[in-house]
Amino acid sequence: MYGPARVKDVCRSMPPIIEVENLVKRYKKAETNAVDGIWFTVEPGQLFALLGPNGAGKTTTISILTTTLALTAGSVRIAGHDITREASAVRQRVGIIFQKPSLDLNLSGEENVRFHAVLYGLYPWRPTYRSMPAAYRRQVADLASVVGIEGEIFRPVKTLSGGQQRKLEIVRSLIHSPKVLFLDEPTAGLDPASRRGLWKYLTDARAHMETTVFLTTHYLEEAEQADCICVINRGAVAALGTAQHLKAELVESEYLLVDAADRPRLLAELESAGLRHTQTPPFRVDLDRRSVHQVLRSIETPLTVVRTHAPTLEDAYLSIVDEPQEEPA
Repeated sequence: MYGPARVKDVCRSMPPIIEVENLVKRYKKAETNAVDGIWFTVEPGQLFALLGPNGAGKTTTISILTTTLALTAGSVRIAGHDITREASAVRQRVGIIFQKPSLDLNLSGEENVRFHAVLYGLYPWRPTYRSMPAAYRRQVADLASVVGIEGEIFRPVKTLSGGQQRKLEIVRSLIHSPKVLFLDEPTAGLDPASRRGLWKYLTDARAHMETTVFLTTHYLEEAEQADCICVINRGAVAALGTAQHLKAELVESEYLLVDAADRPRLLAELESAGLRHTQTPPFRVDLDRRSVHQVLRSIETPLTVVRTHAPTLEDAYLSIVDEPQEEPA
């Protein structure tokens, strides 16, 4: 586990927009804390990924950060505002895309956005899109263009595909120009093509709005692009850093897999070259700061298998987490 000082320093180089200090959540009648002393910070403009197995505390953490669940102890500040004492100010500065869609299917896409804008006090209510202020209409058009639903935003939500509804939720969540956008499993249930397209639009929207993005996901390839990754397990921070940092610190370095028809000769050459290797085929050869070319030059036996393996974020993640626990609803 990481101590508080280590956690606060790994990804921080400027004043944070999210500060989480010694966050604790304990549910009634629970024997252990659902969240147990979590510390981390998020810089403005970062893509920050919160990872962990089911029951690790992700849902509890993001619920607290979005002011939908009260904390037991510790403190959280978002955009300079304490989430307990200034919850209303925090809500004005964050946008949320939940794991499950939260759109009104009986309204059009634009009506969902308009209702959201009026609730946030951005514009007075008007019965039609054309009667809304010009600033609102420009903003809706700009955001719809960013996520690529200019032609669908005026259609009834129930006629939109799952991917189009997700894009509509992005428009709705960005209409009040939030400083932080929380994405709770945003691509859950989408097919691969829709997931890829949605991430393209999220990236464009992030660049367009200069918004900090806080992501929870089970798709590790989505977390690879994050500026900082926090892995929690059993309610505590187990690792924190960039994808490269986690792979370098938590996973053995790149290695080479080789095999040959004449295995005794191959093993003898590996021993002679002083190369560390496994004893069962295909033989894993540690590079030990050598290049693949240098290792292969020391082997004269004809090889039937030559394959390099570089550590992945999945390797690092699996080295951290253990059996999932049930997280309180």
